[in-house]
Amino acid sequence: MTIIALVRHGETEWNREGRVQGHSDIPLNDTGRAQAQGAAEALRGGDYARIVASPLLRARETAEIIGRAIGLTAPALYDGLKERGYGEAEGMHAAEYWERYPGGVDVPGAETNDEVLARALDTLARIAADGTPAIAVAHGGLISRVLRHASDGRYPRAGERIGNGSQQILDVTDDGIRVIGYSGT
Repeated sequence: MTIIALVRHGETEWNREGRVQGHSDIPLNDTGRAQAQGAAEALRGGDYARIVASPLLRARETAEIIGRAIGLTAPALYDGLKERGYGEAEGMHAAEYWERYPGGVDVPGAETNDEVLARALDTLARIAADGTPAIAVAHGGLISRVLRHASDGRYPRAGERIGNGSQQILDVTDDGIRVIGYSGT
């Protein structure tokens, strides 16, 4: 059993504006930096021995803020923790995205939800392989897919979005992943 705290990065200007980010490398804004500090305070006192992150700037910076605040070394970066690649939809306002691509499928150049989940699960298993409790900073879409899988669809709840800076606690074993702590928004 390995405990992983799966944290969503802090807010960016594109989050605030309601834009689809995907693999676009957008930095945190001041609110996002404060959210990262808040996540660090929430995680302080846990037995986390390391921190890892998506290499995208918003996740990496969140991880660096958390790591400094709780005394962990620089984050190891994992491509498998990146947000879903949204192809041609990156940079669109969410309303335009949902109008143009109902259900979020058939986006030219985008990864499928199944592809995102498969790489996320593989990456989390690799992170958990040595049994060291870890904090993993990733992205809302990826976290939502992992939670749906790990909770048999209970999380996130209907109409709920994974909040910036929120922490979800996972138990990762050879038999799979289960949610043992959920903060959602």
